[in-house]
Amino acid sequence: MPSVSRRYPTGRSPYAWPSGAVDDELRAPVVLMVSGGADSTALLVMAATSALDIDDGRGTARIARERLHVLHINHGLRGLDADEDEEFVRGLAAEYGIPCTVERLDVAALAAKTSDNVENAGREARYAAAARLANELSEQFGTPRAAARICTAHTADDRAETFFMNAIRGSGAPGLSSIPRRRNRIVRPLLDKTHDELCEYLRMRGIVWREDDTNRDTRYLRAYVRHELMPVVERRNPRVVASIASTCDILSDEDAYLGALASRLLHDLIRRQDGGMIALDASRLAASEVALARRAVRSALLMVEADARLEARHINRVLGLVSAGAGSATLPIGVDVRVEHGLLFLRARSADRSRVAAWLEVPGTLELGEGGTLSARLIEVAHGADASLIAKDRALEWGQHSVLLDAEACGVDPTTGGRLWVDTPHPGDIVCPLGMHGQSKKLADLLNEAQLPAAERSRIPIVRADVRGPVVWVAGIRVDERAKCTPHTKYLLELTLSASE
Repeated sequence: MPSVSRRYPTGRSPYAWPSGAVDDELRAPVVLMVSGGADSTALLVMAATSALDIDDGRGTARIARERLHVLHINHGLRGLDADEDEEFVRGLAAEYGIPCTVERLDVAALAAKTSDNVENAGREARYAAAARLANELSEQFGTPRAAARICTAHTADDRAETFFMNAIRGSGAPGLSSIPRRRNRIVRPLLDKTHDELCEYLRMRGIVWREDDTNRDTRYLRAYVRHELMPVVERRNPRVVASIASTCDILSDEDAYLGALASRLLHDLIRRQDGGMIALDASRLAASEVALARRAVRSALLMVEADARLEARHINRVLGLVSAGAGSATLPIGVDVRVEHGLLFLRARSADRSRVAAWLEVPGTLELGEGGTLSARLIEVAHGADASLIAKDRALEWGQHSVLLDAEACGVDPTTGGRLWVDTPHPGDIVCPLGMHGQSKKLADLLNEAQLPAAERSRIPIVRADVRGPVVWVAGIRVDERAKCTPHTKYLLELTLSASE
């Protein structure tokens, strides 16, 4: 756990609101992320003494002092210098009467634990700490979490540098949009100002700041772009920072529009989603505009593996399989990909493997998650025999572990075979249990009545006519009325559930 300390100005309650302030957005906490460098020092001073746009829909405005709270992260990377940065920020916050929270983190250890680089680990840790503090303060202030703001000191220079960094790495419109002005609660009120402008602002007021010597280490990509690439580009175009800012705004707007279209496309493509697995309509995806298809696949991959660091080659690999209409691959981000029978399956390797989601070929056998199997075969009814009586006899002899169903009622072609979809219970599933004369029942209620332990209910194999088709058998529990055999049944579909040995 990180070490956390807080310091409030003496003699003042940090939660005493001015009379008449009733709007949550005007009372919610504003967390200032302050490292002690020039940009974040300017952010603190401006927030305390002048107007800022924190994107509350009111444009530039003064922020009530009672809302402000400084957050400083001591990464534990620079020894005495880091401790002096901490004391500088504490002192600056106290000078302006703003509460200050300091978290001490071992970022190097975090990076080693997650196999990440120090820069990424530090960034993730900072934002996680800011989110925790914003949530805690929102609770204390009695305001909604969404109304809180987390302010960072990113500048126009940072935005230009990030643009080039993402271009060097290889990125689409989201990366080339660079740093957004706002993402949920995180806002960047200094994004239109340059670093030099902020330094001049501080000099004019006689305010000092801290310098981090590691910012000049060009082994880091940002430092390389800042000290090696930007000077060359600026010699060609002295206004390159402003030019890139304009480009980023355009790309950001277009990215938002395409993102909304892709979101609607993904919603229409989803056929099944469960336990770290998602199934998409591969045929419709293949027919979609490639710009939207890329985004839809990207979002789907993040749905099954939220922490994945996606690259263009991962998206292209998936789309290649979709274009081919069949095949499988394992992506290095921890996702297994498979295209078959017109569906694209994405499954996180960390997903619960005891939860099945796969096709059962008829005839064929499907391995279940915990070692059991589910098998299917077709049996022609002898001339003059009553299939309904045969099915009843099978039920008496085999219980619910082997059942006989009407093959055609299950959507299986008696001459060529077919396939059934097998997965686990989903919220909202409806069945028509055999013996209830066509009356429907929630699958959840049926499983409750079966008196199964709660942990087992979520793993019961559910056999369906298709991915989003009707249930034909709640394996080991009950046949669906719509799949039962009748005296007119010509072909039997035998399904057998076998436990692991």
